[in-house]
Amino acid sequence: MKAIVYGGPGKKSWTDVPDPAIKNPADAIVKVDTTTICGTDLHILKGDVPAVTEGRILGHEGVGTITEVGSSVTSLKPGDRVIISCIKSCGHCANCKVGLYSHCMGEEGAPGIGWVFGHLIDGTQAEYVRVPYAENSLHLLPPGVSDEQAVMLSDILPTGFEIGVQYGRVKPGDTVAVIGAGPVGLAAIATAGLYGAATIIAVDLDGNRLEKSREFGATHVVRSGDADWKEQVLALTDGQGVDVAIEAVGIPTTFSMCTDIVRPGGNIANVGVHGKSVELHVENLWIQNINISMGLVNANTTPMLLKLVAQQKLPAEKFATHRFSFDQFLEAYDTFARAAETSALKVVISA
Repeated sequence: MKAIVYGGPGKKSWTDVPDPAIKNPADAIVKVDTTTICGTDLHILKGDVPAVTEGRILGHEGVGTITEVGSSVTSLKPGDRVIISCIKSCGHCANCKVGLYSHCMGEEGAPGIGWVFGHLIDGTQAEYVRVPYAENSLHLLPPGVSDEQAVMLSDILPTGFEIGVQYGRVKPGDTVAVIGAGPVGLAAIATAGLYGAATIIAVDLDGNRLEKSREFGATHVVRSGDADWKEQVLALTDGQGVDVAIEAVGIPTTFSMCTDIVRPGGNIANVGVHGKSVELHVENLWIQNINISMGLVNANTTPMLLKLVAQQKLPAEKFATHRFSFDQFLEAYDTFARAAETSALKVVISA
């Protein structure tokens, strides 16, 4: 089969690799029908995730059709159409039992890490992928949900909701600011209303993404390149600051922006993947009773979000802006990496 193979920082290729095979009784082999590219993949290519070694097949999002299952898999069968979760879950370790799938201790890849696809084992940017712990790591698709909708449930929708909205403790009536209106930021914007946010402010450098954010539920937009961006945000809060500031970029500047606009007693939810250290001014923040959260998605809300997508309650299809075939994978990467020029949100790559 062919796959996107990591060749070290800045290097990738669409090349021939061996087909995956069942290794463990709980495995499944999935023919990848649709996949996409994540900002985390770009971080890997920059060298920000040193655990990814040369020769690794990239990708952790996908929708496909099961072609083979291991001997212990009873609830799934060949021909089933499934979402491949970005997080694997053994379902029986201490962390999985409390829903902390991001730290699954099942020995696949590395104990204590749930994100293995395109990281510690071969991923989904390929014609076929081996899925460990298939019964807990795959989600059956109901009729009427398209591949383009479903692939957004592999990662970005649960990430924005869990790490942004849930970890940020959004509650009814809150004012929420989302710094970064890329795919994950838009996912946080789209799901903040589930917990009753009254005002949702999108903050970004890109005017196109700001306008797009209104389609996902933003009530106000602020261009972060404006000299008075902070004053614009505070003006929407009677000068008090936002209840929840969600960081969805992954650079020191945007994290600092969150600390600048959160009110006393407020919450900062860091969703972005950081490749560099961030200075935390505890000497200023301690007296403001600020709560700071961060984390890797557990994907334990995926079944609930899937129901909302199936009922047209979440605009999952709006994330897809560019479409490619598998033989255009490198072009898809180029388009996604130049999102400021191409206006790309999620690039959908289909077999």
